[in-house]
Amino acid sequence: MNWKLIFLLSLFGLAMGIATVFVIPPTIEPGFWLVIFAICAYLLARRRPGLLFPHGLLIGLVNSVWITAAHVIFFDRYLAGHPREAAMMQSPTLPTSPKMMMVLVGPIVGLLSGIILGLFAMLAGKLVRSRPSHPVAA
Repeated sequence: MNWKLIFLLSLFGLAMGIATVFVIPPTIEPGFWLVIFAICAYLLARRRPGLLFPHGLLIGLVNSVWITAAHVIFFDRYLAGHPREAAMMQSPTLPTSPKMMMVLVGPIVGLLSGIILGLFAMLAGKLVRSRPSHPVAA
């Protein structure tokens, strides 16, 4: 495992965790994640052609730590910009505090996004490797 690469690519999660609190509304957040996943998948395929899926999975899990931390630290500000999530947090059926629910759900979301990133990375690995590394002389 290339832990340095996993950490560096997970910094997208830190940036998104803060950006989704202060700048990026929930309506366009998925578009940002799609671009981030494409960039990460390409960089993984170029720099770490083996073990693409596990690297993507671990990046997703580390992302969830950054994102969950940012959302918990800036909890009130996050909910102010995310009315749907705020409404869910007001549910009387929650077994625990809203912040604790974020902490419990964050790793599940990280696992799911890591699976998606891992699959993106595997696809990128096939596309990047399918190109010839040297031009063929005609």
